[in-house]
Amino acid sequence: LECSTRSFKLSYYNEYKSYLRLASRSLKMSPTVAKPFEHLPSNVVPVNYVLRLHPDLEQNTFKGQESIEVNVKESVNVIKMNSAEIEVQSAKVVINNSEVVPSNIATDANTETLTLTFGQSLPEGKGNVVLEFTGILNDKLRGFYRSAYTDNSGEKRRIAVTQFESTDARRAFPCWDEPAYKATFDVTLVAPAKCVALSNMPVVKEEIQDDLRISTYDRTPIMSTYLVAFVVGEFDYVEGRDENNVLIRVYTPLGKKEQGDFALDVAIKTLPFYAKYFEIKFPLPKLDLIAIPDFAAGAMENWGLVTYRETALLVDPLNTSSNTKQWVALVVGHELAHMWFGNLVTMQWWTHLWLNEGFASWIEYLCVDHCFPDWKIWLQYINMDFKRALQLDALDTSHPIEVPVGHPEEVDEIFDAISYCKGNSVIRMLHNWLGAEPFRKGLAHYLNKHQYKNAVTEQLWASLEELSGKPVNKVMSTWTSKMGYPMLTVSITENANGVRLNVKQQKFSATGDSGSSFEWMVPVTVITQSNSTPQKFLLDKKEDSFVLEGCKAGDWVKINPEQIGLFRVQYDEELLKRILPAIKNQTISAADRLGIQEDLFALAKAGYSNTANLLTLMGAYVNEREYVVLSSINGNLAELSSLFSHLPCSSQFKAMRRRIFSRILGEVGWEKRESDKHTDSLLRNMLIGALGKSEDKEVAEKCSELFEQHLKGDKPIPADIRSSVYLTVRQSGSEEDYAKLLSIFEKTDLHEERDRVQRVLGNGPNADLRSKTLDFSMGDKVRSNDTPFVISSCAASGADGRVQTWDFVKKNYSTFLDRFGRNMCCLYKNPFISKFN
Repeated sequence: LECSTRSFKLSYYNEYKSYLRLASRSLKMSPTVAKPFEHLPSNVVPVNYVLRLHPDLEQNTFKGQESIEVNVKESVNVIKMNSAEIEVQSAKVVINNSEVVPSNIATDANTETLTLTFGQSLPEGKGNVVLEFTGILNDKLRGFYRSAYTDNSGEKRRIAVTQFESTDARRAFPCWDEPAYKATFDVTLVAPAKCVALSNMPVVKEEIQDDLRISTYDRTPIMSTYLVAFVVGEFDYVEGRDENNVLIRVYTPLGKKEQGDFALDVAIKTLPFYAKYFEIKFPLPKLDLIAIPDFAAGAMENWGLVTYRETALLVDPLNTSSNTKQWVALVVGHELAHMWFGNLVTMQWWTHLWLNEGFASWIEYLCVDHCFPDWKIWLQYINMDFKRALQLDALDTSHPIEVPVGHPEEVDEIFDAISYCKGNSVIRMLHNWLGAEPFRKGLAHYLNKHQYKNAVTEQLWASLEELSGKPVNKVMSTWTSKMGYPMLTVSITENANGVRLNVKQQKFSATGDSGSSFEWMVPVTVITQSNSTPQKFLLDKKEDSFVLEGCKAGDWVKINPEQIGLFRVQYDEELLKRILPAIKNQTISAADRLGIQEDLFALAKAGYSNTANLLTLMGAYVNEREYVVLSSINGNLAELSSLFSHLPCSSQFKAMRRRIFSRILGEVGWEKRESDKHTDSLLRNMLIGALGKSEDKEVAEKCSELFEQHLKGDKPIPADIRSSVYLTVRQSGSEEDYAKLLSIFEKTDLHEERDRVQRVLGNGPNADLRSKTLDFSMGDKVRSNDTPFVISSCAASGADGRVQTWDFVKKNYSTFLDRFGRNMCCLYKNPFISKFN
């Protein structure tokens, strides 16, 4: 390629800065100004909600009544709670056997509050706030909202469902909608008799009146409002019990209950695994998992009633890929971890969100590794969550793990890869530093001490510190309170006294600007050619040196074995040269081969190293056959390809990718083999997709052949490679193939199949077809939660596609805001914006 460091950096920065200018000019971006916010007064607090809701699935409305038992801590004449998009018909307070009607009922749309003002002071003590109200089943995928699906007979089935995290319970019923105001809930749902009506707890009483089913549920444990849930609709289910006799059901659309079997199996294995790990049994008598057609996030951990996007729960035995099965297992593991970490012990306020999400995002891998040890899930973790954390946190616009949060709109902004991916990377690093058993015991101590209460980060550190004897708070505060992470520059000194490792830390920046004076307390682990036993040091200053025991002169040295520490490593040229043979003959682990390549790619992209070193390193991977390592290389080459797409060397770069991957595909083959492991299926799909994007003629012809056989019904494309075949077919730009893919999309009732199609529709060189796809993304055939994936397929098609997509987004930005509101944040930031990195 003969691309110098200078031309590489110019290519990267010119494209990057042009999009920043477009964003600034077109969307009139300005520094975020925090909105005024005050917590609810603590002089009146809820104890128990007796709640009755009657959703009307035809009119998209609901009626509600509630009696909230409260504790009036001091004499007041005002009661303030949260309420949004709800009309209160009547209100009163019953206290000391007397009814007091408010002199004024006021709602504030800006603060999302309901204020009851009384003509007399209410005395201290127990009382009940009694309300009657109405609301709407909205189409914004939050609060109490509406959804629907079409069954196998073509009939439309309507659904009412909730999504309350973070601050949307107030859209279903007036309440103290802050995590710290925990209470118990007695729920009754009135629904059409033909419908299933679900809530957090089991039904204790049910009656039929005319064509309505009135279901009353057992009282919940004390819990936060964002974990309350209701679902009304027509569903099938499969069920089983775990070893602790907890009843587990997986609910599916009608006619698809067999698609719930895999998730049920994972849940039955997972729940007792967590019960043993945390030393606390699951505290509810039942657990429901349900697939929702329209869902903004991947899933939601409502206590006892976990809601999921269909592709995160349902597995079709014939048409689901290995990659999707893996995703389902991870999401199930993640949400069930929240039953303890988040639900049983809840963060005090959203500032501590990472306590929920960072931990659940770490332990989901521990759970999946327990259930499916042959999946090499921890190795894949490095190329998924760990890599994502390093990418996002290198930006100057990143934020610390713990961010002061006020207004509810600020909460949505921190549901990002920092809270999830950096959070779980820090937890993983801490787990390794403390040791598996001290770490587990510390968690169990924390959960037992604070169960049914709220907690803050420092209380977790205190438990871990007490059980491990290490200065957890002192070390970890440097990781949670600062944005970014360090780059360790390393060299060695060899003399008659032995070998010393010289380490210097500085903040790593994606722009190459390391002006920050930040320092971290960095747990550093090292292995060497002559000593594979990990040696651990704590770098607690700007730079230091350490004696490497058992290391010989000339040895290669690997910093951060298994990529546990959250930092980049910059080796001097001599150390990098020494480790190349170990990569080529694979005497170091796959995780280490992956990490060295990832670090050097990031260093070259940011300008800390030159691309010549990177391309030299790539040559050492000539014998590489491990899926995760090859996937990492492919991802980085794809990013380079994107940056080079408008340069003369683009065709040469594609040729290089073809040379790298075509030989490996020849070894792996197109058909699944009896000897295949789980990761072999993932590798095959990755190779076909990479070669298709690189315009490999043989691969394109084979994909076209498989596609035609699939359409005729002669031979279905195997589920594991179907997405890459569809992608490669779209690369041709043929209007005929485009129409065939659209036909598949419209005829299938499998959401995963629709997802495969909609994620590739915008690929290809034809600008008219991209324009058609962009318009299609906003139509009624695409579910609103899938719109970003359709749009991002156009942005992924190349330099012209990115410009065309960006123009479309600017033109329709107000429509997006109106359609999605605050959900814009979680719907668009990952699938769409990532195409412009």
